[in-house]
Amino acid sequence: MTIVVPRATTIEEFLKLPFIDESPAWEYINGEAVQKPMGGGKHSLLQKRLVAAIDAAGSNYEAFPELRCSFGNRSIVPDIVVVATNKLPLDDSGDITSTGIEFAPAWVIEILSPDQSQTKVTGNILYCIKNDTQLGWLIDPSERSVLVYQPNRLPDLLSGTDVLPVLEGINLSISVDDVFAWLRRR
Repeated sequence: MTIVVPRATTIEEFLKLPFIDESPAWEYINGEAVQKPMGGGKHSLLQKRLVAAIDAAGSNYEAFPELRCSFGNRSIVPDIVVVATNKLPLDDSGDITSTGIEFAPAWVIEILSPDQSQTKVTGNILYCIKNDTQLGWLIDPSERSVLVYQPNRLPDLLSGTDVLPVLEGINLSISVDDVFAWLRRR
């Protein structure tokens, strides 16, 4: 099936398109609708393990894979977002809404896929940081490294036994090696 996407659309028009949440998801960046590439095995396993580890750390935060975040002039679907539980949007019955969030998450994690532009992914992380995200990770499986983004400072390139920063209040101590150890067959 071929999907024709209007080049110059508004974010409001984009969010009404019926196919934007099909897999792989579509994002709205700089006035364009762009489909994310499929992640693959390494990507999926890292995503699954990170969500589980963050949630198991027990805190006032919840980790979500592929949750749409629409704020400012972008609508993005990071690989993982971590949101304070008291900020989760609820419907009238008290359940989390099905539409995603309309604010920058506290923590955004992207896992670089082989066919993905590091510049575009970095642009999304920086956009989040500029809009109140406290922490961003860009995980590069081929380099076995993590670029860490935080407000008001240059990014840090971590690898090996370097311990990755997490949000205050999340009881998780994890090194870059620990993250990539999840890729080894058990």
